[in-house]
Amino acid sequence: MELKRFNSSTIPTAVKHLTAVDPLLGRFMQQHIQQHGHCPIKPRPVPSLFTPLARSIVYQQLSGKAAGTIYGRFRDLFNNRRPTATALLRLTYEQLRAAGLSHNKTLALQDLAEKIVRRQLPAAARVHSIKDDQLIEQLTQVRGIGVWTVQMFLMFWLGRMDILPVADLGIQKGLQILDGLEALPAPDELSERGACWGPYRSVASWYLWRCTEV
Repeated sequence: MELKRFNSSTIPTAVKHLTAVDPLLGRFMQQHIQQHGHCPIKPRPVPSLFTPLARSIVYQQLSGKAAGTIYGRFRDLFNNRRPTATALLRLTYEQLRAAGLSHNKTLALQDLAEKIVRRQLPAAARVHSIKDDQLIEQLTQVRGIGVWTVQMFLMFWLGRMDILPVADLGIQKGLQILDGLEALPAPDELSERGACWGPYRSVASWYLWRCTEV
């Protein structure tokens, strides 16, 4: 299947489609758009796979403030330069741990850097042309990177429009609120409920996250 290319009309088109197939979600989207504007998902430059994936590893299972503090210390290890895989491999395990990284995250960052340097992962210049499922399969070979992490990369860096992170607690909570459910929907229930949102499930996901903020 050919990748759906992002352009300036993608988000308004997505909102129109989602409103037609899911009026309940459509009403919420329109209210949110009037107050805050459109969903901001769009492709971003990816000079290196290391930068976004390393940041994702650091931020895993931490609150935003704590993660930001540790990520700042991690960045400081690179002497005000952009973190790179080659530069990370010059750092010792002890230096990374001293920045506040856990044992598992330190090993994950080292594994990511090694796989990039050994060219075991796709080049950054190619990722925009690789299909979603192929990228998930390739990037989850890195220690500490699971499907959810790659899905976030697909959505917020590559601007992919049809990603639905069914295991994400925020997405589950958003649908629970939207549909007035007594319990959180299971991943398979969420997948079935969101089938009609394709090919714009990323946009639907973004608005489900917003449901939890109301």
